[in-house]
Amino acid sequence: MIYCDLTLPSPEENLACDEALLDVCEEGETGEVLRFWEPEQYFVVVGYANQAATEVNLPFCEAMAIPVLRRCTGGGTVLQGPGCLNYSLILRLGDSGPLQSISGTNEFILRRHQRALAETLGAPVELRGQTDLAIGGLKFSGNAQRRKRHCFIFHGSFLLNFDIEMIAKALPMPSKQPEYRRQRAHRDFLRNLNVPAERVKSALRKAWNAAEPYEGIPFERVSALVRAKYGRDDWNRKF
Repeated sequence: MIYCDLTLPSPEENLACDEALLDVCEEGETGEVLRFWEPEQYFVVVGYANQAATEVNLPFCEAMAIPVLRRCTGGGTVLQGPGCLNYSLILRLGDSGPLQSISGTNEFILRRHQRALAETLGAPVELRGQTDLAIGGLKFSGNAQRRKRHCFIFHGSFLLNFDIEMIAKALPMPSKQPEYRRQRAHRDFLRNLNVPAERVKSALRKAWNAAEPYEGIPFERVSALVRAKYGRDDWNRKF
């Protein structure tokens, strides 16, 4: 597997890059990819089917000039920003095996991450809900996917040294919650790993045998997707 550690200048470009990598893999222009990126500014990302007016404290975000964007995958709404590490896996579906279903894909990938992180953190990492990783019932990673005919993207984030109080200001309680959350407020449900980003990156690169650097980033596709989708209100506020 090839990998890239690439953070682009804007939130819109970083979201577009994930979709561009999926597209070039689907079209056979590249192989499977593991990408890492770390945002330098706060922005909200709603899941594809989320309603921003319901899932986001829009007055707060507008007052703080925090962009509200929409990603191409499902899942819930998150606040991105400094202290958050993102990863993206672009994988081929194949003709058989656990990747043929959404639930099988969740289990296959997150069990691998569970083992890798438990080893590097020296802590009992738990797979909770459908797509969360937690320690002691406190979530530190959420994940989502989008599937095409031949390939799919599975991506998520890790809270490393994130301002969790900022999450409580930008996001109300989510409309849909996993059972294990038990209506806990953000500050009582989330936790930071408090480890360097490189430690998590190294564990995931080892888990996926991602050793070859990716040098063919499709920057033109990224720019086109920003113009057509991620930079437009009719995409970001479509629901």
